[in-house]
Amino acid sequence: MEFSAQQIASLIQGTVVGDASVKVCNFSKIEEGKPGTLSFLANPKYEQYIYETNSSIVLVNNDFAPSAPIQATLIKVENAYASLAVLLKLVDQSKARKTGIAASASIESSAKIGLDTYIGNFAYIGANASIGDNCQIYPYAYIGDDVVIGNNVTIYPHVTIYQECIIGDRCIIHAGVVIGADGFGFAPEGDAYSKIPQLGHVILEDDVEIGANTCIDRAVMGATIIRKGVKLDNLVQIAHNVEVGENTVMASQAGISGSTKIGRNCMFGGQVGIAGHLNIGDRVTMGGQTGVLGNIKENEIIMGSPSMPMKPYMRSVAVFGKLPDVYRTIGKLEKEIEQLKKELIK
Repeated sequence: MEFSAQQIASLIQGTVVGDASVKVCNFSKIEEGKPGTLSFLANPKYEQYIYETNSSIVLVNNDFAPSAPIQATLIKVENAYASLAVLLKLVDQSKARKTGIAASASIESSAKIGLDTYIGNFAYIGANASIGDNCQIYPYAYIGDDVVIGNNVTIYPHVTIYQECIIGDRCIIHAGVVIGADGFGFAPEGDAYSKIPQLGHVILEDDVEIGANTCIDRAVMGATIIRKGVKLDNLVQIAHNVEVGENTVMASQAGISGSTKIGRNCMFGGQVGIAGHLNIGDRVTMGGQTGVLGNIKENEIIMGSPSMPMKPYMRSVAVFGKLPDVYRTIGKLEKEIEQLKKELIK
């Protein structure tokens, strides 16, 4: 299906600069642009490609001012990256949805399945589970007993959702995710460890997206809670009784230890590690590999392990490479001081 620049601009409240009738039928990266495709420019470091791209249409921010002629038609918008997301979502929604319940799916007689929900081959739905309307449950997914799943939820292959967990509306759970496995709870008894039963569950509120192979452990008591709008990358670990605040995002390999509370609108880079029983305020940003051992107030930007505010951390990084020279210089100064002391004594 083809769309003209004018049609696209009307969808994203943009302004066409150039040939409004030019049409595209696909997307491409600006540095690999091809005729008949749409690209975008949001990061200034890619600006050089807009002057040589073969893309037919390029989305740019309203404040973009070209420094050379551009062959492509431009569509100026408030936020090029956000507008691209809107277009990609429209294309994704136009794809045909799978329908029906596969003959090889195993569904317990007490389970409730909503309208227009697809359940793929070899998926399992446990006793008293409740699946909402318009869900997509792909092959080999496991939905345990008494699980509640809302409307318009997508569950990809090999997802495992243990008993009694609750999934809100419009959640997306990618392949290999495990929700509701036992938290890491063991009590030392002499030289051995005794398992502490994990009797709680997991709650995912509405509009949560969980990346592939991420694990969210069930609570000891009560619930591990992932609040509305949270986005977790692949390979994230959320321990028992953690609470992650609304619209917080975490990159791959972040790990949150048990009973820690994460605020709203936080942003965590890859491999962030947070110790247990801490409170992280709202709108906290953590750079990749930040290690957190204490509570963090709201609006902080921190880096390093152990963590510290970003500016002192960057100043420290600038010094790290010079430490061997500094050490040698200090050694020489110590020797000179000792020599001066000896001469003064004389």
